[in-house]
Amino acid sequence: HGTDTMAYTAAALSYLVQGSPKPIVLTGAQKPIWFDGTDSKRNLTDAFLYACRGCGGVQIVFNGKVILGTRARKTCSKSFQAFSSVNYPDLAVLQDEHLLQYMRCACYPRPVFYDTLDDSVGLLKLIPGTPAAVLEFMLERFDGLVIESFGVGGLPEYEGDASYYDIIRRGVERGKLVVMTTQVPNEGSNLAVYHVGGRLKSTLRLLEAFDMTTEAAVAKLMWILGQTRDFDEAEKLFYQPVARDILYEN
Repeated sequence: HGTDTMAYTAAALSYLVQGSPKPIVLTGAQKPIWFDGTDSKRNLTDAFLYACRGCGGVQIVFNGKVILGTRARKTCSKSFQAFSSVNYPDLAVLQDEHLLQYMRCACYPRPVFYDTLDDSVGLLKLIPGTPAAVLEFMLERFDGLVIESFGVGGLPEYEGDASYYDIIRRGVERGKLVVMTTQVPNEGSNLAVYHVGGRLKSTLRLLEAFDMTTEAAVAKLMWILGQTRDFDEAEKLFYQPVARDILYEN
């Protein structure tokens, strides 16, 4: 699998094939297999070795690390250490074809399959000065929107005559599913810290990703929209842990 979107694929597979008793292992390479010094041979060998271990679920095996599919993120664009596990330990490491298992293997009796992802999901990464009109367009264009906020959950409060709060309120009133997360890679969000985030969370029907990765939040929202548009059902599904994708909710 190409490394650029592998984390999204791993997350999506985690929701489409839940509780697989067989290992579903993704790997790839930063340097093509025909190049000198390629990392592809080691990664492929390690992937087979870990698959033979028989640990269920979806994992990425890369550069000697085994990462849970819902926790993977590409953090290096060139070096062999391409992927990191976000807000969760590596499952195992492989060195010289020896495996050191850190986390107990997941054991599932039988898989549950889903066949629908709704791609009407957008991702908005805020920067200082982002016009509120951009947010409004995204909420018109998509049925679900993941917003990467500042820090633990900061938003610009006003932009001209348009309020971020009012735009999000109108969106959720039209049945849009909005997920608030953070653009900071580690430790997750907490909307209650800032006034504007606390106001959003206490007065509007939206979701908070907490310690989930952005990739997992996007894939999970696609999976949810493939099943329902009802907020109460969506909320239940979003906060129901799947493959250890979310550890806490407050």
